[in-house]
Amino acid sequence: MTQIDVIILVRHGEPALSRKTRMNWRGYKFWWGLYDEGGLTPGQDAPQVIKNLARHADIVIASPLRRAVETATLAKDAPPDTLEPLMVEAGLPPPNLGYIRLKPPTWGVLSRICWMLGFSGEVESQVEAKLRAEKAADVLSKEAEGGKTVFVAAHGWFNRMMRPALKRRGFRCVEDHGDLHWSYRRYEKIQEEK
Repeated sequence: MTQIDVIILVRHGEPALSRKTRMNWRGYKFWWGLYDEGGLTPGQDAPQVIKNLARHADIVIASPLRRAVETATLAKDAPPDTLEPLMVEAGLPPPNLGYIRLKPPTWGVLSRICWMLGFSGEVESQVEAKLRAEKAADVLSKEAEGGKTVFVAAHGWFNRMMRPALKRRGFRCVEDHGDLHWSYRRYEKIQEEK
């Protein structure tokens, strides 16, 4: 008999915090802290496809960050079954560019490039985040064992970091809907029962 273990990684919905303001690197550091504490834009709803995925899942997991918990709650129409701290977003430490003022999306790109080149400032390094992704993949693959479907509301960059970790555990990405808010990737592992 064939069983398929399924892991669905969903990026959270649209955050409430404005991305239109300009700030220096210190301002962006403060802004990122607010982003991590904040929730979703009021009044939004999960797309029907996301609701269907969550409601048919055996377990709904969320990163403990508010925007992920609210995403899982909107998708499931109930709080997530469990919170998984391993699924929080990889940090975005801004490089010190003095008084240069940029919008958050630009700071995000610059910060991620610097982070990938080895600058981690006071946050988790890329090497440490990769190790965390391996641990998270172990947790999620164990949850999916036995032909279960696991729905995870988490974060764009870290969800992307999960791909190689899940691949090493025999999962294959069978649906990739990109990195926008409310997007998802579906991973499957076929198990032949003896």
